[in-house]
Amino acid sequence: MKELLATFKFRGDAALVEVFHNDFLACYKTNLVKEKIDFTIPIPLSPERLYERGFNQAKLLATFLPLAQIDILTRTHHEKQSKKSRQERLTASNMFSVEDSSKIMNKKILLIDDIYTTGSTLRHAAKVLKDNGAASVSSLTLIRS
Repeated sequence: MKELLATFKFRGDAALVEVFHNDFLACYKTNLVKEKIDFTIPIPLSPERLYERGFNQAKLLATFLPLAQIDILTRTHHEKQSKKSRQERLTASNMFSVEDSSKIMNKKILLIDDIYTTGSTLRHAAKVLKDNGAASVSSLTLIRS
């Protein structure tokens, strides 16, 4: 599974996302459908990383879910998370900001990402969403590393 994810994420093969469709949707239905989530927010890439990769893997995964998707998080460009040590990830400053907090006020949000390693990316995103008025923030990832 990890090798397939690496090919999907780092080697530019966006079509591989279809391999994950059934499992990702099943996980949502099993664990989160009862949460009455208002919409998903895929973890964004910085403009530089999006240019390098050509697609946002979290955004592709979010399309599998029967929920509206909004893109109101922005991400500042930093060194790749995969190049950082566990300690560097855990102590990194928050790289996210919210473009329009009125859209998330009192809403239940589901963050989507491809991989959970230390949880710092999801924690940072959730914190900025909660600080800007989200009622609750849950997350769904494809794999835990």
